[in-house]
Amino acid sequence: MADNYLLKIYKKFLKFPFGRKLFSWYSARRAPYFSTISPLVTELRPDRCEVLIKKRKITQNHIGTVHVIAICNGLEMAMGFMSEASIPKNLRWIPKGMEVKYPAKADTDIKCVAEVPKGAWKPGDLPVIVKAYDQQGKVVVEGTITIWVSEKR
Repeated sequence: MADNYLLKIYKKFLKFPFGRKLFSWYSARRAPYFSTISPLVTELRPDRCEVLIKKRKITQNHIGTVHVIAICNGLEMAMGFMSEASIPKNLRWIPKGMEVKYPAKADTDIKCVAEVPKGAWKPGDLPVIVKAYDQQGKVVVEGTITIWVSEKR
């Protein structure tokens, strides 16, 4: 996977001071909706991605916790980056659906994680496990984003 275009870009950015922050800013500018959560990609490797969302006024709901839609945005970003960094060159992917549960309040910064098992990249439905953790490591949102994987034409 060393020749994956996204991993190459990520590794280039990591050579600079504040490389993760620069990569995250650059990436959010390419997909502007993600900039609403000011994400920080803290880990990107085949089959796994982590994205940090800071608890800020703009991401909070009426009770002062991080809004679940902001968290879902972070989970979707983590899934997309993980997918782009992992998928074999002969395949492509598109999201089909997302199911999430909210087992706890999100009252700190949030770490969004998306991952699949090694060797999962085959044509058909691929369930991507997504979890959001608070700063104490408690799961605040968990679920599955199903993506459709198919052969490139």
